[in-house]
Amino acid sequence: MALALAILCFLCGNAFLPSSASSDSFLQCLSAMMPSQLVYQQSSSGFTSVLESSVQNPKFLTNTTVRPLCIVTASDVSHVQAAVRCGGWHGVRLRVRSGGHDYEGLSYRSVRPEVFAVLDLARVRGVRVVPGEGSAWVDAGATLGELYYTVGTTNPGFLFPGGACATVGVSGFISGGGIGLMMRKYGVGGDNVLDARIVNANGDVLDRAAMGEDLFWAIRGGGGESFGVVVAWRLKLSRVPPTVTVVNNLRTMEQRVADLLAKWETTILTPSLPDLTIRVVLQERHAFFQTFYLGRCSDLLRTVRGVFPELGMTAADCNEMSWLRAMAFIYFGNTNTPVEGLLNRTNSLGTYFKSKSDYVRRAVGRAGWESLFQQQLSRNGNMLMILEPHGGAVGGGNTKATSPYPHRRGVLFNIQYGSMWWGEANSTAAATALEWLDGLYGFLGQYATSNPREAFANYRDLDLGQNVVGRDGVSSYSSGRVWAERYFMGNYRRLAAVKAVVDPSDYFRNEQSIPPLPKT
Repeated sequence: MALALAILCFLCGNAFLPSSASSDSFLQCLSAMMPSQLVYQQSSSGFTSVLESSVQNPKFLTNTTVRPLCIVTASDVSHVQAAVRCGGWHGVRLRVRSGGHDYEGLSYRSVRPEVFAVLDLARVRGVRVVPGEGSAWVDAGATLGELYYTVGTTNPGFLFPGGACATVGVSGFISGGGIGLMMRKYGVGGDNVLDARIVNANGDVLDRAAMGEDLFWAIRGGGGESFGVVVAWRLKLSRVPPTVTVVNNLRTMEQRVADLLAKWETTILTPSLPDLTIRVVLQERHAFFQTFYLGRCSDLLRTVRGVFPELGMTAADCNEMSWLRAMAFIYFGNTNTPVEGLLNRTNSLGTYFKSKSDYVRRAVGRAGWESLFQQQLSRNGNMLMILEPHGGAVGGGNTKATSPYPHRRGVLFNIQYGSMWWGEANSTAAATALEWLDGLYGFLGQYATSNPREAFANYRDLDLGQNVVGRDGVSSYSSGRVWAERYFMGNYRRLAAVKAVVDPSDYFRNEQSIPPLPKT
């Protein structure tokens, strides 16, 4: 999650200008309302290590990065309330960080020079599971790996349909909608929320009944950081078979990978196969088909041989295991790492990267895939594409009522593009990597959705546009449309209407937060 501070803003109808005096009074307010050891000022010896603790991309740790006035490492909901209230009283906005995977780093940095504080929720990460019950309360600072481990060890036979990356924060995952390997069976993450607790702009804690259904709808995929600080989620857990199967198949251009992709996009993505997910990672001259099946190998082989025999899957390829072990296998890429490894929150800052996203609603076709490899991927090994299949429960039922995630009926798959480099953020290597990424993204434009060209909110991309803050201190609704209608499509207006009710002064904002809908 990410919350921002602008130079000029209004709170409860009163304009304020952040200054050294307001910064000092904000820090004094914090010291009066929470233990001083939880607040790391820039002069504190541990400030840098705490700031870097969950940064995932080193390009946001340069000398030019706009850094926070302080970091509040809340360990209790009362500390979150104090930070919000002190910020409101003294003109300092917050950016809220759970897992720190925000692709543009907006949970701990600002694009423009401004005064802000980071509210770090890493210490607020409890997971409360009752054996045999189909729900769990999860604090906002918990990671998906911590959730998986607790559910899998305390409540075997149940799962939560999250993503493949264990260090992603639960709150950020849900706030953007949340796609993953099990969504064809169970829906996206935002579809599986039963209740939540949010701290609003007044510093009050509201549950589902108190916040109302409009706000409850908005935070489950509409960017929770736009509306307040979600501190806990009650998640629906679903039954899972005792044995699931994971298969990894690597195929090359010489093995007619374009034909395989053409068959994959036209047969595997049907709603009639919700227990079967085959996602694909494309890099250089290879396609990595990763299969996740809710059942045993024998049933998987029977299914795949009936609809996708060209893949050549065999019993020797199968890895049968529990759901929990499967999530560890998918994340670590091997069967040797124990499931306890999912609890590791340590980040790696060795690789610089930039990501973009797309949605595809009509088949690319063999010729299109062949051109993609020949003209783009095979020319640069540091680029990759991850294809996440949709269909099934993602587009079924009354999903529009449960979550603002709009990429539903008719979507074949989501694309995540990534370009990596090593070296300084402004190096020649960086410029080359970004040029390649732009070329790849431009090439796929002929196959992706249009008007708008859809994008995934959890793969945040500032290239799509940024909010413009008006003289009244409020983000412009019209400027937000440029990027928000690509993330949220027709749900943008409703999200802005919710924002206008719960945060009309736009206290909770960043470069891509939902602006309030103007009064007519």
